Amino acid sequence: MRLSTKKIFFSFLMGSVFTFSSSVCADEYFNRIASFPVNLNLPSDMSQKTETSAEIISASEDGNMVVYSDSPLGAIGMIDITNPGSPAPLGTIKLGGEPTSVSIKKGFAFVGVNTSKDFVSPSGNLAVIDLKSKSIAQSCELGGQPDSVAVSKDGSLIAVAIENERDEDLNDGIIPQAPAGFVSILQVRDGKLNCDTMIKADVSGLSDVAGSDPEPEFVDFNDNNEIVLTMQENNHIVVISEDGKVQSHFSAGSVDLKNVDVDEERALTFDATLSGVVREPDAVQWLDNDRFVIANEGDYKGGSRGFTIFSKSGEVLYESGLDFEYRVAMAGHYPEKRSGNKGAEPEGLEVGKFGDTNYIFVLSERGSVIGVYKDTGGEPEFVQLLPTGLAPEGAIAIPERNLFVASNEKDLIEDGGVRSHVTIYQYGAATPKYPMLTSKLDDNGRPIGWGALSGLVGDAETPGVFYAVNDSFYRSQPQIFKIDATQQPAQIISALPITRDGMPAQKLDMEGVTLDGEGGFFIASEGRNDRLTPHAIYHVNAKGEIEDEIAFPEELLAVQKRFGSEGIAKHGDDLWIAIQREWQDDAKGLVKLVNYNLKSKEWGAVSYPLDGKERGWVGLSEISIFGDHAYILERDNQIGAAAVTKKLYKVALSELKPAKIGSELPIVKKELHKDLLPIMQSYGGYVLDKVEGLGIDKNGEMFIVTDNDGVDDSNGETQFIKLDAMAAM
Repeated sequence: MRLSTKKIFFSFLMGSVFTFSSSVCADEYFNRIASFPVNLNLPSDMSQKTETSAEIISASEDGNMVVYSDSPLGAIGMIDITNPGSPAPLGTIKLGGEPTSVSIKKGFAFVGVNTSKDFVSPSGNLAVIDLKSKSIAQSCELGGQPDSVAVSKDGSLIAVAIENERDEDLNDGIIPQAPAGFVSILQVRDGKLNCDTMIKADVSGLSDVAGSDPEPEFVDFNDNNEIVLTMQENNHIVVISEDGKVQSHFSAGSVDLKNVDVDEERALTFDATLSGVVREPDAVQWLDNDRFVIANEGDYKGGSRGFTIFSKSGEVLYESGLDFEYRVAMAGHYPEKRSGNKGAEPEGLEVGKFGDTNYIFVLSERGSVIGVYKDTGGEPEFVQLLPTGLAPEGAIAIPERNLFVASNEKDLIEDGGVRSHVTIYQYGAATPKYPMLTSKLDDNGRPIGWGALSGLVGDAETPGVFYAVNDSFYRSQPQIFKIDATQQPAQIISALPITRDGMPAQKLDMEGVTLDGEGGFFIASEGRNDRLTPHAIYHVNAKGEIEDEIAFPEELLAVQKRFGSEGIAKHGDDLWIAIQREWQDDAKGLVKLVNYNLKSKEWGAVSYPLDGKERGWVGLSEISIFGDHAYILERDNQIGAAAVTKKLYKVALSELKPAKIGSELPIVKKELHKDLLPIMQSYGGYVLDKVEGLGIDKNGEMFIVTDNDGVDDSNGETQFIKLDAMAAM
């Protein structure tokens, strides 16, 4: 079934009439209030470097405890959220296999446990956990490998999707691959399963795609104990009665997408067309007894990048098209490295009623952001985006406590990165705190794509206007972004391409930007020999054309290292460039502030003393000049709970007396202006590592911005934070 009706596609195909406001008819919002790193639940006898993960999540009926499945640990984890702003660890329970899903009812957690030895002999059980005693009370063999688990609203039934997943390395993962999957339905009373009552609902022979090999993915109950089932690889949806009979089934269909990014060329273009993209849905949730919503993640043939509302008889009631993906992109969360596959990759879903409003929560696995939509009974209304940890997998609404909780599965402990988290949000705020920065649609109705912001400068004439540059992650699309910070959230209103001979400039790693006083800019580019990227300063005119390249002098290049220019500021005829870390001739703990005089063309430098470090390294990120001081961002490379140094220092301009490079450099005195760590912690997430940009406008309004690494092993979050105004100082 290919959907192409004008009624459904008009809004996202006709970008010129599509409205991307921060909210639509929403009086109350969700805001993140806490993030819990799940490694805190590790037993005391295990190393904190052990991989953990928070995947599918559920909540106790009083809403004071959340329980998540942790596949790498082979356990479920428990968190006390009695005080939701300060979640506390409650430990883990080992299951003797891989937990795939968890659902809670009446004090018991029902967990699907995969015990398969291989793909051809799948096995698993449904474990019942008594949450009071924190012990396994019972288990039932399921006869196959379980995936999703759902409990009926009245607590009388359990449904388990028995996927019997395919071997992706066999025949390129193409199905059919025996054995076939099915749906298990079990009766339950007071937490006790009656294993003998298990029904194996046969869903084979229904799909046009490998009908002999159904691969059930996700199940959900409505109030009538009807089960909706997605079969992702089969691109099929089935509605089953509580006695296991198929009531209806139909293809999930396909969509046509116009103005979509399909190339992983390190540029955000949104200029291609995809035809007949099969939805291949993952999560599914009932909206009422007659409608449900699916997340179209895709698998090996498709992924339509959005969500769809169906009637249980198979009628498409709403197709989001690129609405969700565009909103992800406009918030800086678009994962460019997934353009050739499934884009923002909506995978998880939750539906919850807060007050009189039924909300749909759409989880972008690769964009690490959650879209919140109001279910109107017709076309959903966009409300807001929520920041998450890395790779949201599951979510649970707790309306009785005005809470929403998401589980984020990715753990980058092996790479020294962020841990897996559970993120908690509270409902009822008058304004959303996130996103802090968005972009608008361009003249062609496509998003102004952005990310990896690495340098910032305030406008010299217009208060509230700033300019930011992206770094080499977007090496095929270097740009200067104009930001209107008088809006809430601040908005990128235009993007100026940086060109050389009329083409996007190559071999740049823009880490700093400052005004030239004539409508153009000076750009500091961080060099890297292994990529043939020189250490240099570039003069760019108001049209974005590189007019001049100022190469670093030989005496500086003779001692170069990879971690070079990280910021640039102009004061009179002097350019000051902050070098991130020690070069070969620097004493430990000292870095250079390099000076270049535009008139005399002479080079010089001073030494800047870094803070000490507990782990990793400490270096500079930015330099800005206002009044009688230079303001310098200093940070470590640590993230989350390991972060220590995220600070803004100031140095009197009278201290900046450059000496000849190669001679003994004077060491400047610095004064702490503001510790940024408490500010960053106040937003309820984990502390981001890369505070990269600092800008001060004409009136002394000061903003900092973080670099989201192009959403590559990053949750995509960009913090654009207003600090104290400097005008009164």
